[in-house]
Amino acid sequence: MANFVSVAPELWRVNPFEGIGRKGMLITATREDGTYNTMTASWGGLGVLWGKNVCTLYIRPQRYTFAFAEATDLLTLSFFEDKYADVLKLCGTKSGREIDKAKEAHLTACRNKGSGIYFAEAKHVILARKLYADDLKKECFTDAAPLAHYAKNDFHRMYICEIEGILTKIS
Repeated sequence: MANFVSVAPELWRVNPFEGIGRKGMLITATREDGTYNTMTASWGGLGVLWGKNVCTLYIRPQRYTFAFAEATDLLTLSFFEDKYADVLKLCGTKSGREIDKAKEAHLTACRNKGSGIYFAEAKHVILARKLYADDLKKECFTDAAPLAHYAKNDFHRMYICEIEGILTKIS
């Protein structure tokens, strides 16, 4: 099993623009019965809202992970080293409806008490709990340029989640 240490969000020294936007991450949603699904994402954010350290995630309703995210409050974000680029590609192009992504990608599921599933191969993990969810709405865009991402009007659901913990792998 991987060795992780807990890091306070204020002390975590990872560039979110690199980790989320350039490399991507796995969002994993875990139901109460322990079943889970994961997907690659490269949209999201980190910050402070309502006096809490939060992450903001976006999932389209047609993604298999969406139903899992709707059924739980437990979400995790797993960040990987560059050598796992193929894992992120597989988890972003294949559906959990058709394959067991973790098995196909040779990922080892881990779970702390009270957390969702994350992966032993990750370099960093954010353990999160949903606080708020809402759909992006066409009429709320103040700039039309982002609407190019929604030709099918399949707007993402936004999740604002409290960061309950950050884990970093010990080398």
